[in-house]
Amino acid sequence: MSAPAPMVTPELRAILSRLKLGQMMTTLPERLLSARQSSMSHVDFLEMVLADEVARREVASASLRARAAHLDPTMVAEVWDDSAAVTFDHALWGELMTLRFVDNNHNALILGPVGVGKTFLATALGHIACRRRYRVHFERADKLFKRLRAARLDNSVEAEMRKLVAVDLLVIDDFALHPLDATDTNLFYELTVERHQHGATVITSNRDPSEFLAQFADPLLAQSAVDRIQSAAYELVIEGESYRRRQRPQMATSASDTEPSRKSH
Repeated sequence: MSAPAPMVTPELRAILSRLKLGQMMTTLPERLLSARQSSMSHVDFLEMVLADEVARREVASASLRARAAHLDPTMVAEVWDDSAAVTFDHALWGELMTLRFVDNNHNALILGPVGVGKTFLATALGHIACRRRYRVHFERADKLFKRLRAARLDNSVEAEMRKLVAVDLLVIDDFALHPLDATDTNLFYELTVERHQHGATVITSNRDPSEFLAQFADPLLAQSAVDRIQSAAYELVIEGESYRRRQRPQMATSASDTEPSRKSH
């Protein structure tokens, strides 16, 4: 029979609370038992419990940054289904996950038809960046431009643009899905020029970059903006069946569901 975990005294609980280490209580009894069973030194035990606290705070901090960045909490790289019927350059994906492109203020275009997982992979990159303490912002293109247009009406557009320029990684989802009018085109041009060589941008789109220009009201501004993005961008092309089908909720089955029905005679 295994020995019970040591009890933590009320005095120790009060001290941990005053030091804002109350969350340590969730693992401390088990850690005390482990230390006792392995005859761990005081120094090693202290290092272990403090490492637990650092790890917990890192997870909590990354979660807060991801929420502030508007990242879907379910779209993390760890839960990507590798058996999905989609194909892409895994070596390039591995390179993007290192975030060297963020360090170098480069960009990434994640391209492919509807439903193959573009948003998922772009969001996963955002989560990795949050864990590494980068400033991240995720927004769908149509909502981004709608928000910036509204900001022009109350004279807050400059403040909003400064926020977008300042982040280390800007993720724009479903880009060029809808035509951009003159206001949207000008806003995108300004944003691209300000972020060029000063920040990394990830763009997802079901259009090929050669089709982007046709979606802008001003071809000259569009060409200047798109060229800046493409000139410093990796292109990850995803092909295959819809990944969304794998995210469809499944009805749980019970043993009675799998038994053949019995008819009374």
